[in-house]
Amino acid sequence: MFFGLIAIAAVIALFVIISRQQTRIGLIERELGALRSLVLSGVPQRAPKADAVTEGAPDEALAAAAVVAAPPATEAAPGAAAATPDAPKAEAPAQAGEGSPSEPAGSAQPDTPAEAAAPAMAARDVETALGTRWAVWVGGIALTLGGLFLIRYTIEAGIFGPGVRLAMAGILGLVLIAGAEFIRRTGFRVPVQGAAGAYIPSILTAAGAFILFGTVYAAHGIYGFIGPALAFALLGAIGVAAIAASLVHGLALAGIGLVGAMVTPALVASQAPNPWALFVYLAIVLAATAAIARIRDWKALVAAAFAGCGIWTILYMTDAPEVNLAAVLFISLATLAVLAFVWLGRRDEAERGFDWPSIAPGFFVALTALGLSVDPVFAKAGYALHGAVLLAALVAVALYRPRALPLVFAAGLATVLIHLGIIPPATIGADALDVGLGAEPLAIADTLTFRIGIALALVFIGTGFWAARRSAATAPVRAASWAAWGVITPLVVLAALWLTFGDIDRDLGYALPALLLVLVFAAGGEWIARAEEPPLGGGPAVSFALAGAGVAGLLMLHMAFGSGWTTVLLGAAAVVPALATRWRSYPVLGWIAVGAAVAVLGRVAFDPTIVGAAALSRTPVFNWLLPGYGVPALAFGFSAWQLARTTNGRPRLAMEATSALFGLLAVAMLVRHAMHGGVIDTGTVTLGEQAIYTLIALGAGAILVAIDMRSPSSVLRYGSMAAGVVSAGLIVIQHFVVLNPLVTDESTGTIPFFNLLFFAYLLPAVAAGALALYVRDKRPRWYAAMLALVASLLAFAYATLSVRRLFKGEFIGLWSGLGQLETYTYSALWLVIGVALLTTGVWLRSQVLRIASAVLIAVAVLKVFLFDMSELEGVLRALSFIGLGAVLIGIGLFYQRLLTRAARQR
Repeated sequence: MFFGLIAIAAVIALFVIISRQQTRIGLIERELGALRSLVLSGVPQRAPKADAVTEGAPDEALAAAAVVAAPPATEAAPGAAAATPDAPKAEAPAQAGEGSPSEPAGSAQPDTPAEAAAPAMAARDVETALGTRWAVWVGGIALTLGGLFLIRYTIEAGIFGPGVRLAMAGILGLVLIAGAEFIRRTGFRVPVQGAAGAYIPSILTAAGAFILFGTVYAAHGIYGFIGPALAFALLGAIGVAAIAASLVHGLALAGIGLVGAMVTPALVASQAPNPWALFVYLAIVLAATAAIARIRDWKALVAAAFAGCGIWTILYMTDAPEVNLAAVLFISLATLAVLAFVWLGRRDEAERGFDWPSIAPGFFVALTALGLSVDPVFAKAGYALHGAVLLAALVAVALYRPRALPLVFAAGLATVLIHLGIIPPATIGADALDVGLGAEPLAIADTLTFRIGIALALVFIGTGFWAARRSAATAPVRAASWAAWGVITPLVVLAALWLTFGDIDRDLGYALPALLLVLVFAAGGEWIARAEEPPLGGGPAVSFALAGAGVAGLLMLHMAFGSGWTTVLLGAAAVVPALATRWRSYPVLGWIAVGAAVAVLGRVAFDPTIVGAAALSRTPVFNWLLPGYGVPALAFGFSAWQLARTTNGRPRLAMEATSALFGLLAVAMLVRHAMHGGVIDTGTVTLGEQAIYTLIALGAGAILVAIDMRSPSSVLRYGSMAAGVVSAGLIVIQHFVVLNPLVTDESTGTIPFFNLLFFAYLLPAVAAGALALYVRDKRPRWYAAMLALVASLLAFAYATLSVRRLFKGEFIGLWSGLGQLETYTYSALWLVIGVALLTTGVWLRSQVLRIASAVLIAVAVLKVFLFDMSELEGVLRALSFIGLGAVLIGIGLFYQRLLTRAARQR
């Protein structure tokens, strides 16, 4: 079973070698073919750059490429031609206008020797692949399997004892490695294009390494010939030797050696595991791998090595009964040292961007620090301090090696998660939600945590702003990353400490540090801006710094004031960044003002009463609702006005929209407060209250149109139309259906004319009609037509319901029935309204009113013929038809005269 597993592993690994080298082989063959064609054609050409060959190509293959690419000297030309028997002989080019002496005149000639050799080269591709590359690869696999099968046969047949069999296997592995080295040193070449890819020394060395790994493991794990210490040392030595041999044999062998070295601790069991032996061994393997990877620039190899060490560290911390903290710190700091001094070395100063293999050490070291700080066992033992040391070390390495930028993200994210974990769920209401959180915080909130948080915040502020200024002119993305974590981490730390240790209602002890952060972030943003090219450009790093100052200011207001003053001051705070645009044209300033508006929206959505329902005064108008909604509306309007004269853009539009919204909310909330006796609740809206909201929306639409005519803005344009559309929708749904007195039987009031019908139908009809007239030439035709139609329907409803009230009194519900005189009155009224609409439509040249007139008269006709004929009796029936006929004839005469006049004007 054991040898079968080793055989399968050998096959998989060798096929990995094949797949990894196939790309290199193809590129090398193309380069050699192109250079050979150029040599044969006699065209002078510079040698290709050394970096054209893929990483990890064997030295022998590079040397072969150099030999073929070198232009032959005059004396060596025949010898060079003879060294390649399949190559076509290069002939001297004929002079201009002369044919070749060996070909008949006028015969077609290839343009270059490369074109003539193309069919022969294509014909030999299959032969080359089968005879050179595939034969060697399959031969290497066969050697490995053959050795394993031979050992298995001796076991089954009982020919040799275990010791002899293991000795034979070890000798076979050493022979394969020695043979590979012999072939490499003798400089054996296959003079066929494409054969360089089948690099025999690499394959033989890989096969020998496999056999040696299996032999040592069998000697320890199966037969017990050697102890764990010796087996550990031998397996590690084989792995490190394979990694070192990859310098001459390629990346695939390095991968085999790294896998073997990383798996070695799992293969060798011990009764008393020593973490120091494990981590010292891993540090040696990591340093050797990083050094070799740096020479050949093998990024994937070093990333895998960092990941292997990180995985072993996490496994040790989770599985060991007692964790040796010093050993954990040693391997984490050793990982960072290898990254900074071995892998990156002096390369990062000349290269831009970031080093992606740094993601692996950053992730695992940050995960280690997170475990030391969050795990209850480690946190209670005081290991959080050591986790903070690792986080500071991550930041230090990233500061020392600018290309190790992922370490900043890892350290910042780990710090944020640690301090979010100390917040008690009850503080933020998480215990009331079914989100799977326990009653206890994830991390320990004690004095040590408090001090660590302050220290880490200072570390991120200092390094973040210093590094951002250093990179602001040359690497804006890197500067933005440093500045972002320089503000995010301190803000999260401050908020977490406030929610955990402070008073969430009002705490001046935390408001003062928040104010200091505002000043530090604002000054830091200005400091970074002066280092930009050109200066004071307001790039991404400056934007992050100033945005952090804005967030810190919002936190300071929440910490220092009660709910009412916080809402008012948050709204007023939007003026500060808007005014700052007079001196600095940073685009982020406008968005900071928008952020203040969003914060106020969040507060009023959470508590519409501003100060809480219990603390809200019942005095109409003059209560907390007036400044709570009015001051932000005025502040946002001023900010929009200021931004329109400086930076302009989308922030100005957003501030205009929020200003209009808070203006409407202020009036609406004051109305509701007054209508409900000073109580803001979720009670049912009455028709009178809804009428006020409708009038407010129509008035807001008119105000927005007027402002837009003086200061054009897309927000004002579309906002005014949105107000009109919302008003029309409220009228149709609330006035005509849900709150209609015919349905609700609500009291319409005792006063004959100035009653609920006047307030809910006639006034909105006048307002909608006036707005329709005002926007006829200022807004699209459909918008004015919609408002005119709504005004007509409201006027019709007012007249009809007023007739109903005249007959029924204060309550006009449908279930009270209809009288004959009331029925006749409706017919007459509708005809009169139809005629009035027709006259108004002709006078105003409004097609909508004329169509509405036609519809209403048609409804009256149907009512007379279908309803009045059966319900009315006597003189009322006759008068109904007489009136209908007179009106229709009058309308006909009116249209005839109108058409005649139009024809005469033509």
